[in-house]
Amino acid sequence: MVFLYKRVLDIQLEDEIAPARSKRKTSPPTVMTQAEVQRLLAAMEGKPALMAKLIYGSGLRLMECIRLRVQDVDFGQNLIFVRGGKGGKDRTTVLPKNLRDEMLRQVAAVKTLHHKDLEEGFGEVYIPDALAKKYPHASRSTGWQWVFPAKQTSVDPRSGKKMRHHVLESVLQKAVKRAAEQAGIDKKVGCHTLRHSFATHMLESGVNIRILQDLLGHADVKTTEIYTHVMARDIRSLQSPLDLLQGSSKSASPNT
Repeated sequence: MVFLYKRVLDIQLEDEIAPARSKRKTSPPTVMTQAEVQRLLAAMEGKPALMAKLIYGSGLRLMECIRLRVQDVDFGQNLIFVRGGKGGKDRTTVLPKNLRDEMLRQVAAVKTLHHKDLEEGFGEVYIPDALAKKYPHASRSTGWQWVFPAKQTSVDPRSGKKMRHHVLESVLQKAVKRAAEQAGIDKKVGCHTLRHSFATHMLESGVNIRILQDLLGHADVKTTEIYTHVMARDIRSLQSPLDLLQGSSKSASPNT
């Protein structure tokens, strides 16, 4: 309507008139059951499987998982440090204990690959300019290496240097979609569905919503509260009054 008045009819609205803008409709997130998550993960293998487990087990966003650095994983405390998440905010989330060994093997493989890259004359990764100026050798250190590096090296367009980038997000996106089809999951499942499922299952297990807000990195708890609505929609355990009526009539003795 505002566009019609201003652009088509060339009528300027008075400053006192505050046009009401339609609110964008938000749909509840798609959430898998725990059984569906198990089937999905069972249909995956290799690096994509580990990444999917990490997103579901830690509540990471896709790019937070993709951009994870070796130094961001604290095996001593079973924690993951998310640097520069949505809104540029840092946060801490959990490293699932049953992923610890897999992650240790992945980091060991990264260190071996990095050592090989250094021997071949490169071995740098991209780091923010401010950090690169402050720590000129950081880009070649083990701690800054990607936990999930790409198989092939490439030339960084910003520096012109040969580097090993992180794996492309499309690798995991395609793997999750393929696994969902193989697992016979009819819901629209993507990488973010794993994060939605993490949030819902954590609430179902009794985790305080404020703690969950911190784990997910939500600025406003109202964003986290959407998962309570998802839980409220689960009516599978409810009994119809007709079922209750029929159950009581079966147990009651007939009048004579």
